[in-house]
Amino acid sequence: MRRRLVVVFLLPAILILLVLCGAYGWSAARSIQQHTTAQLLGDLSYFVPGARQALRAEDPNLIESELRRFGSLYDTQIVIYDRSGTPWVSTGDVAVNEEDMEQVRLALSGRRGDPAESALPWDLNETVIVEPVFDDNSVIGAVRISAGIEASQRAIFTQWAVLLLGGALCVALLIWAVYRLASWVLKPLRRVDAAMAAIESGEMGARITGDTGPPEVQRMVRMFNQMAEEIERVMTRQQEFVLNASHELRNPLGALLLRVEYLATGLEEGWDEDIERTREEGKRMSRILDTLLNVARVGKTDSTFAAVDLQMMAADRAAAWQDRGAEQGVEVRASEGPVMLSVTDRTGVESALDAIIDNALKFAPEGTAVDVAVAELDGEHVITVRDRGRGLSTEQLELATDRFWRSSLDQNLAGSGLGLAIASDLMDSLGGRIVLDSPPGGGLRVALCLPAESSHPGLAPDTSEAARA
Repeated sequence: MRRRLVVVFLLPAILILLVLCGAYGWSAARSIQQHTTAQLLGDLSYFVPGARQALRAEDPNLIESELRRFGSLYDTQIVIYDRSGTPWVSTGDVAVNEEDMEQVRLALSGRRGDPAESALPWDLNETVIVEPVFDDNSVIGAVRISAGIEASQRAIFTQWAVLLLGGALCVALLIWAVYRLASWVLKPLRRVDAAMAAIESGEMGARITGDTGPPEVQRMVRMFNQMAEEIERVMTRQQEFVLNASHELRNPLGALLLRVEYLATGLEEGWDEDIERTREEGKRMSRILDTLLNVARVGKTDSTFAAVDLQMMAADRAAAWQDRGAEQGVEVRASEGPVMLSVTDRTGVESALDAIIDNALKFAPEGTAVDVAVAELDGEHVITVRDRGRGLSTEQLELATDRFWRSSLDQNLAGSGLGLAIASDLMDSLGGRIVLDSPPGGGLRVALCLPAESSHPGLAPDTSEAARA
């Protein structure tokens, strides 16, 4: 961002400076050229009266010595032409081109030609001016003065060098000022970025200190601090609620498990399987409450990844929901298959699968079945749950995992619209995903996809009592 600010601030300033320096440099060069021409015109006016006297007397000695002294002193060539256009007196050898002779002929006709100014300072042509010499309104000759432009070139290039040096100094000052300005503007923004990164990493108390930067940025900093305080307050209340809820739920759950153990002592052996399944569900609920407590304390889940037999886990969860399905006249069945190991968090996958099966039972018509299957497809381990209800349209499939979303046709059914959203969040936390589609024959099929690269064939499945619970 600093680079963009520097470009935005610096580039227009440099362009304006270049335009101003270029205009001033060209104006200074033209001014020096005009000054040189004015000097030549003044020298020419000085020698015209002397040339008139010498031409009248037809004696070149009257002015020749003065011409030579002036020419050697100022490196200037002066030539006096008689009426016929022949060089009469000069400061040295006369070498003129056709253009100069055209000016001489123009002067002998009684008109003075305009001096040809160099278009560019580095032009090597001499500056030539020819002035007619009048005597009683009659042209009796002409005076031509010419000088090299080395002196004016030196003056121009000296002026340009000073201008270039000053421009470079101004650019350096501009760069320094723009970098200081960019730092002044970006300093509070960098603090905002650091505070956001700290909050993202769990430091909810991170705030931005200092009142630097433009007023707009200072206002943004104050609003950010207020927002962070509100977020911290809401998160604190959520953590307190989760802590209180999970802690309060442990007491009745413990009492319930004790009551189950007490009842188990007086039941016949035919109830052993039901008692064991009740124990397993109670222990599973205890693990979920422990996870909630840990999340509330440290702000993140502490998932325990281990090798899990997805096939066995799916069969266990399907069996756990069979009684609920039987009450609705819906069969919950799990397909058989080989052992399929995946290194993942068993509690998270079980919770997501329970949410999906619960959702399927809500919409499965009486007399149908909810199928739970496990397969490996396209490098992923996939657990699918299919019901044979009304299903969802393509547009509804895209909205089904949003929190609190419910179809307008199902508003009379109990539920909050959170089941699929919770399952989606759980799969995201495990590096997996959830996919919904409408299979042939109607209904809804929900797939829990886990990356197959987490598989370790050499690991034994977690078949302990705690894992099955």
